[in-house]
Amino acid sequence: MIAILITKTLIYMGKNIHVVKRGKEWVATQENAQRASGKFSTQREAIDRAREIARNNGQEVVIHGVDGRIREKNSYGNDDCPPPG
Repeated sequence: MIAILITKTLIYMGKNIHVVKRGKEWVATQENAQRASGKFSTQREAIDRAREIARNNGQEVVIHGVDGRIREKNSYGNDDCPPPG
């Protein structure tokens, strides 16, 4: 009989955190999450919270404008294609 030890590590890489407007609130939410990570009265507050989560978990923040279109992306993990220089 062979025993195999498997260590489970929670890794969020690949899951983006989106900052989007929902009604009158701005939310920071993980991709495919059922609930928001936070609800805020301003976009700035939502971005700050999303960045905090992303830094802790090595994720990417995707910031959407009022119209829902992506206006900015920031990576806080290992970037597969870092810019030269």
